[in-house]
Amino acid sequence: MAFTERSAATRASILAAARKLLIDRGYEGMTIRAVAAQVGVDPSMVMRYYGSKAGLFDAAVDVDLRLGEMSRPASGRVGEALVRHFLDRWEGGLADDVLILLLRSASTNPMAAERMRQVFERQIVTFVRTATGAEDAAYRAGLVSTQLLGLALTRYVLELPPVAQADAGTLVRDLGRAIQQYIS
Repeated sequence: MAFTERSAATRASILAAARKLLIDRGYEGMTIRAVAAQVGVDPSMVMRYYGSKAGLFDAAVDVDLRLGEMSRPASGRVGEALVRHFLDRWEGGLADDVLILLLRSASTNPMAAERMRQVFERQIVTFVRTATGAEDAAYRAGLVSTQLLGLALTRYVLELPPVAQADAGTLVRDLGRAIQQYIS
């Protein structure tokens, strides 16, 4: 294995360990030493790649919603497509735990809350502005986010039975209508 391949593999292992510790222990429990121990490297290696605990956190919670990968539906079905896309991010082929991790952390960690705001401003608002062309796209995106984040909170964090047990098709249909109202 070439040096750059080993380096990339080590970086990926460090990020995976950081994410696991963030999920299991939260920001306070994710220490440079704990991450290094899980990967089997010296803590200086973690510092070399990420500079600080804050730098490691930023890299571990770097979120790309991949909204550009969504197929563009008819204008009256954007809400459904958005819910389907987010369910795929949480459960399907695009699944990763970073969004749920951020959601869990945002209420108690200012850096996580700031990262959520950045995701909102850079990705959700842009998507809604592109989909609607509306002057109040930021407000509409905020309303869309209430539904999507509420879904994530109730389905994956609180695990409220009616939402956690609902099939994806039902959620797409029902929440898609609400989100379509905000987009239209």
